[in-house]
Amino acid sequence: MSNGKERIAIIGAGLGGAVAGALLQHAGFDVNVYEQAPSFSRLGAGIHMGPNVIKIFERIGVAEKVVSISSTPSHWFSRDGISGDYRSRIPLEGYGATYCTVHRGDLQGIQCDALQPGTLHFGKKLTRIDDNGTDVLIEFEDGTSVRADIVVGADGINSRVRETLLGAEKPNYSGWVGHRALISSDKLRKYDLTFEDCVKWWGPDRHMMVYYTTARRDEYYYVTGVPHPAWEFDTAFVPSSREEMFSEFEGYHPVIQALIESTDEVTKWPLFNRNPLPLWSRGRLVLLGDACHPMKPHMAQGAAMAIEDAAMLTRCLQETGVNNFATAFGLYEANRRDRATRVQTVSNANTFLLDQEDPSWVYGYDLYAEPLKSEKAA
Repeated sequence: MSNGKERIAIIGAGLGGAVAGALLQHAGFDVNVYEQAPSFSRLGAGIHMGPNVIKIFERIGVAEKVVSISSTPSHWFSRDGISGDYRSRIPLEGYGATYCTVHRGDLQGIQCDALQPGTLHFGKKLTRIDDNGTDVLIEFEDGTSVRADIVVGADGINSRVRETLLGAEKPNYSGWVGHRALISSDKLRKYDLTFEDCVKWWGPDRHMMVYYTTARRDEYYYVTGVPHPAWEFDTAFVPSSREEMFSEFEGYHPVIQALIESTDEVTKWPLFNRNPLPLWSRGRLVLLGDACHPMKPHMAQGAAMAIEDAAMLTRCLQETGVNNFATAFGLYEANRRDRATRVQTVSNANTFLLDQEDPSWVYGYDLYAEPLKSEKAA
């Protein structure tokens, strides 16, 4: 349905925005991506990319490259954080594609490289959007502006595009923080302990997720979920310390103690959330990913949902064309809301894969094999 001339602007070049841009460009649309960061850098830490996402990466020709730089665990292990007893051993193979754990920055670099040259613009912090009914005026902090036929808000939990649709509203602090640290695997060799490829250590009220982030298995990453009554800081994260980590995980398994002891630098991040939004689009503006349905990271599917959103939005725009964007946006929401809401609910509950279960509803999902249901059917 695309004539290659429709102008689509994507706000945010994170994991969802970059993939949305590449998918839409591969489908023949005229797309530019605007990112507020001044340049690309290897930010972030580890991330999971399940088979449900790798199937989407195949569409833009980056699946093999992603797999080649990733750790590819055969199982997700869940263990009691104190005794070390196994709660579950979940196979990660047999879902039609590879399960990957990778550094977020390395992954984002591959995604950005999949965009057409000259279509990714850094240093573009959004200040104002005006949907006048005919097109959309987008203004940036650097004084520049562009116009587009439609705008995709892929700008995260503090989305300015969402704010334009629904008004200013701070996200909800969840009462949890996550500690993040990368550890050189060389530091772990001195221990007579087993450091598994992908394992979640569960305590009564906290957890630690641990996995390798490279194919070389030279970088081991942990992220925690720990109760914390209030977030007292104005920054996105604050430094933490080994001492704080030892205090938070006192009495836990020797593997956890070894990980903390091997940590050079650890940061602490608040976990925010939002209630389900009453709408995903209005006029010529549409949301995806954390701008639309943020969730706690306990299921390792937040970025995956943004990427699935990007694929479904592309599929719907291919079906209708940009000139019929209202129908495309209605189809997109009708075909994404139930799944995104289910994943959001399970992730927030922090029960996924604690005990032996079948995760095929997550990993076995093939977005392109699902028939599009109509807006009315939803």
